[in-house]
Amino acid sequence: MTSPSTTPGQPLPFTADDYRARMALAAEAADAAGLAGVFVAPGPDLVHLTGYRPTAATERLTLLVLRAGHDPVLVVPALEAADAAHAAGASALTLRDWTDAVDPYAVSARLLGPNGRFAVSDNTWALHLLALQDLLPSTSYASLTSALPMLRAVKDAAELERLAAAGAAADATYERILKVRFSGRRETDVAADLASLLREHGHEQVDFTVVGSGPNGANPHHEAGTRVIERGDMVVLDFGGLKHGYGSDTSRTVHVGEPTAEEQSVHDLVREAQEAGFGAVRPGAACQDVDRAARAVITEAGLGERFIHRTGHGIGVTTHEPPYMIEGEEQPLVPGMCFSVEPGVYLPGRFGVRIEDIVTVTEDGGRRLNTTPRELAVVE
Repeated sequence: MTSPSTTPGQPLPFTADDYRARMALAAEAADAAGLAGVFVAPGPDLVHLTGYRPTAATERLTLLVLRAGHDPVLVVPALEAADAAHAAGASALTLRDWTDAVDPYAVSARLLGPNGRFAVSDNTWALHLLALQDLLPSTSYASLTSALPMLRAVKDAAELERLAAAGAAADATYERILKVRFSGRRETDVAADLASLLREHGHEQVDFTVVGSGPNGANPHHEAGTRVIERGDMVVLDFGGLKHGYGSDTSRTVHVGEPTAEEQSVHDLVREAQEAGFGAVRPGAACQDVDRAARAVITEAGLGERFIHRTGHGIGVTTHEPPYMIEGEEQPLVPGMCFSVEPGVYLPGRFGVRIEDIVTVTEDGGRRLNTTPRELAVVE
């Protein structure tokens, strides 16, 4: 149950019941996987499960312990207990604070028990995990991503609302960036415009603003640099971040002035591959089927070796998370999953092309959360 939103345009806030359900699901999933439980340190998993985001992760232990048949417990430093008590999910768990005179690992060890295998959030510091191992030598551990990769993968209606809003904000940013001047400006100038526009359209966090012009576009993760964009350049734009705590991530490739026939042809090929990847999205299909569909188009055109990354990644409270659209990933698609579909072709020393939308699985196929035109746009 959610309480009414008080700010126009703001999504309804998550409630203690929402977090209670998420924590119960995590404990049950761990039990079904043969795990003794889950423990979660500060990071995106803790935010997702409890709504609590400490101001900073420090050497003082903060740890959420989830075990089937047990109430969830959040171990927190006493000096941060008041903040933790105000988290939206606080009433759905037991807070156990500790002072600097107390060994927090001994407190946590009693909650975990002396035996068993536990899933550990990926953001857990080695300092904390090693201390727990010393106290509990008969326990073993697996990363949460590898042990329970689908824990955050299927989004509910409220999460989908946030992802759609983030996608719409990224789309509005793209529409605006098409109107700025590219030629004669540095990549970093355009990247700054993208970041400013994302914030203007409601993003509280900007994670990346890739601007790869000319030969720099052949590097998929090129960071915007001081290269001056010239007429005749193909320019890869890839940008996103968090709005209302949920991610956006979109890529479009533009051209400064009219493209050559080859540039247009490569762009058309990537657009066809992206459409094929999207067309493979349906419940029951494997994640790798999306990759195969997009990759087949580019391979058949003789450029398969120039498509050098996976076709997609999940998105949610982080901009990159499971599931991954890649060969070998047989996880079936389920309604509510959200991920990118982003094939690309990269010609070293010349140019690159990437087109990316966030897609959610529906009951009978897929729905794009990015709807801006995928044709090659000409900019000045």
